[in-house]
Amino acid sequence: MTVALLTLLFLGVIGATADFLAMDRLQIHAFREAQRAATDWIGAFRPGAPPPTPAVRGAVDLLQLVDTRGRIVAASDAAAGMPRLSTLWPPDGDRIQDGVTCLPDGGCVLVSAVLPPPLYVQQVWRGEPHVVYAGMAQPPILAGNRLQILTAAGILLTTGLVAWGNWWMAGRSLRPVAEIREAMADITVSDLSRRVPEPPGRTEYTLLARTANRTLERLEEAVNHQRRFASTTSHELRSPLAGLRALLEEAVLYPGEVDAQVTVRDALAVSRRLETIVDDLLVLARLRAGDPAAQEPLDLSALVREEAPLHCDRVTIHVCARPGMTVRGNRIQLARILQNLLANACRHAASRIDVTAERGDGLAVVTVTDDGDGIAPQDRERVFERFVRLDDARRREPGGSGLGLAISRDIATAHGGTLVVEDAPHGARFVLRLPLEDRPRDGPGATDG
Repeated sequence: MTVALLTLLFLGVIGATADFLAMDRLQIHAFREAQRAATDWIGAFRPGAPPPTPAVRGAVDLLQLVDTRGRIVAASDAAAGMPRLSTLWPPDGDRIQDGVTCLPDGGCVLVSAVLPPPLYVQQVWRGEPHVVYAGMAQPPILAGNRLQILTAAGILLTTGLVAWGNWWMAGRSLRPVAEIREAMADITVSDLSRRVPEPPGRTEYTLLARTANRTLERLEEAVNHQRRFASTTSHELRSPLAGLRALLEEAVLYPGEVDAQVTVRDALAVSRRLETIVDDLLVLARLRAGDPAAQEPLDLSALVREEAPLHCDRVTIHVCARPGMTVRGNRIQLARILQNLLANACRHAASRIDVTAERGDGLAVVTVTDDGDGIAPQDRERVFERFVRLDDARRREPGGSGLGLAISRDIATAHGGTLVVEDAPHGARFVLRLPLEDRPRDGPGATDG
């Protein structure tokens, strides 16, 4: 609509200007022809001879010679019998005057009034002034509004074509957007496998569709991830809840046969496991949601030396930590990684756990290695999945939640680092890498505890 109005305004101005210039130029041309015809006729006058019959020049066929008393002395064949063409009489100092005269019987005439030179007047008419009128019937294009009507019709037609072309082009160019919108409207949470059509080429619409499809892929992956998480969580919670309910129902149904103290003790153990699972789930949910945690510069080596001796009384822990490794992070979360790794190593170690903290490739590298049976290569990624507990772990600690390593990896990722299982001569080796905040510098030797 806006384009059509602007086109109409622009063409209206152009059309009005063109009409004015065309009519003005046509009228000027007609007057020049009339002036030339009058001048040619004046040039044919001779002293003492009657005025010759004027020769018709183009469309200028109306010529009259009029004296000062208004009498028509001579006229062309087309003007014979006609009244005086005009009352124009050029003033002194201007031999030519143009005008438009409308005749009594209808129609208008473009007339040029031309005074002969004074020498001609003196020689031919003995000083009596005469005037020559030369004219033509006014062209129809100047007589009525035909030109304006044709111009207006052309403007309206052009405006309509421009509006239709703009509508057609806009519809064609926006068709991919409409298809993308319709496809997006049909996609529901229950079926995120559908994708929007991608137009060919490298237009903005193609990039939009490609971005939308990538977003849908991530959304589908996130929804599937949440569904698996909900399914696994419900399964993991159902088992201890079913056990707790069985204990309580047995105590109610057989009060004389069931030891109440044993039942309460077993119920408390199940409740503690449920509490551990729920707490770990809340931590994991906050990490996966990207909730920011307050971070500060902290000495990772000092944190390792503080946490290592506190988590295992069964085996010996050897710490080799290079001092002065500063990272930026949340102290509680990084301490939880160390606690989970040490607790895991303590469950599987035979007699020794080695903890190191050093620099490597511009990163702070913390390793926790036990001398147990180790982890098979095919299980080294599975152990970081939620609720995944290998057979040995279930045997050694039946009450675990299976979330510790998953939480640890998420914390490492949130701090811009990584947590993986690497090869070790004996047992399992977990390697935590975090970006250093300080510049590398030489320091004293490591401490051993």
